[in-house]
Amino acid sequence: MDCIKFTVYGEPVAQGRPRGSIRNGKVHMRDPAKSKYFKQYVALVASQHRPEKVITGPVSMDVKVYRPMPKSVSNSSKRKEKAEKGLLRPTTKPDVDNYVKGVKDALNHLIYKDDSQVVDLKVSKFYSEEPRVEIKIEEVSA
Repeated sequence: MDCIKFTVYGEPVAQGRPRGSIRNGKVHMRDPAKSKYFKQYVALVASQHRPEKVITGPVSMDVKVYRPMPKSVSNSSKRKEKAEKGLLRPTTKPDVDNYVKGVKDALNHLIYKDDSQVVDLKVSKFYSEEPRVEIKIEEVSA
């Protein structure tokens, strides 16, 4: 199988904390709206690249998160140039794992059966004038 590559344009959204409520004595957990809509958007883009059959074996995943340039960076041409070359990287929250949680969830039953199949994972954060998330998925051969 070839690798699956696609880009989700727009500002990346980190997975928010699930909200809980109690109805009829049962606890119901739900995603914050921003996280929910981002997952739906990722799934929509991914659906245009999905394989004929959902992958059932182990997969490796490479996710590059391109965050918008903060004002402190975009106001300085030297810092902006460094950021565009990947030499100045975001070290602020959200964490890389919070970005990738939503992406992995969105691909369940679409690209692979379950995100527990992801056996290799690389997530990187960058700054860019064009915020986006680049995703590459490959089946891991036995």
